[in-house]
This record gives sequence, structure tokens and C-alpha cells, in this order.
Amino acid sequence: MSANVTTKGQAAICARGIARDFRAGEQTLRVLHGIDVDIRKGELTYVVGESGSGKTTLISIMCGILWPTEGEVEVFGTDIYSLSDRRLVDFRLNNIGFIFQQYNLIPTIDAASNAAVPLIAQGMRRLEARQHGITMLEKLNMGDQVDKLPRQLSGGQQQRVAIARALVHEPALVVCDEPTAALDAKSGRRVMDLLREVAVAEDRACIIVTHDNRVFDLADRILVLEDGRITNDGTQMPEDE
Repeated sequence: MSANVTTKGQAAICARGIARDFRAGEQTLRVLHGIDVDIRKGELTYVVGESGSGKTTLISIMCGILWPTEGEVEVFGTDIYSLSDRRLVDFRLNNIGFIFQQYNLIPTIDAASNAAVPLIAQGMRRLEARQHGITMLEKLNMGDQVDKLPRQLSGGQQQRVAIARALVHEPALVVCDEPTAALDAKSGRRVMDLLREVAVAEDRACIIVTHDNRVFDLADRILVLEDGRITNDGTQMPEDE
């Protein structure tokens, strides 16, 4: 299981001066403009905004997937971009759980083994890791599907396997990219309820990129991005949204 990297009173993420440039032909495009933001423990934080506003770029930088052009990021007190590549990979493995929009399940192994992947990567014996995967799937009402391959599961069931994989190693930070994008209202609500129940705790944080206004009321905090800048930071969407 992951090491306890939290400190009482400490922000989950402290990002300062975050800027990111991308090359577009011979031009350089700045998609984030000097963002300062803290992500607090014990909260479900949404990052919302129009397509191209920089949402996925921002969370990718905050969790160590994409290097910033400028700025610094501390995750539970660790300056992640001062780490070597190997140590950064280990830090992500031990402390961050990712839920991708496309699920990214391994097609040749069953649901329980897919859910156990982070534990196996940490060095846990496969049978023990698989049992932890089964336990997490049972919490997500997937106990009768643990032996199924991804192709034998519905889209919603595959998504629950992806959630189990993100949570099985008890990460301090859970990051989700559009987890309800392909779901109907009922299924989307269920996924968000599960994330709040399992992923949000006093010593954890959960960040969700979404444009789904059906679940905005579940957020503790909503960050609105517009043209690479945070234009709103509050408990609800601005009235004109």
C-alpha cells in the first residue's frame, strides 16, 4: 500500500506560476498562463471549462504527467518536478490514482487482475494483489464480474474496474478525466457518488475534470478555467454559466 505522505494542515497540491506552452507549427501557443492554485485535502474539486481551456493540461501538470514550461508543483509536500524521472514514476505509482476517460484496461486479463495492476507494479504477489482487486470491485458492486474480461463487460462495468484500479492502492490523490462523459444521468450520478464515498477522505483529495452540469452539486469546490486562466474558484458555478 502507499506510504502516508500527508501532513496535518498541508494542502494536497500547491501549484505556483504554472504555465505551459505547446508548439503549433512554427508558433508557440501558451495554453496555461501563470496559474496559482491549492487543492485541499478532504475535498472533491471539479475543474471545468470549455474544450481547449486547459483543463486536462492543468491536471496533468499537477499530478506529474506533463512538465510545466514554468512554475512549481508540490504534491503533499513533495516538489515533484525536482524528482528524477524514476523517482517521479515511483511517486505517481505510490500516491496517485488515475481514472482515464478511455479506461485503458488490459484486454487479456480479467477484471480482478486489471484492478490489481497498481499493486502488482508495487511488487505485491499476484494472488494477494488480485484479492485486493476483488475486494475493491465488491465495494463497487462488481463482485459477480471479477472473472470477466473487459470485452465481456458493459461500458459502465469497465468504468467501475477503472475506478477500482485507481483506488486499490489507497492513493492520497485521485485524478479523473471526464468520468461521466459517456454515461446517462443515473449512471453518471452513481459514479460520482462512488468517488465521493471511496476517494474523498480527510487525508486524501480528488480532482475531477468534467463538463457535466448534472453533477456539479456534488462538488465541494469548482475551479473554472477560461483561456488557460482560473476565472472562478468557489463552491458553485457562476450564475452566468
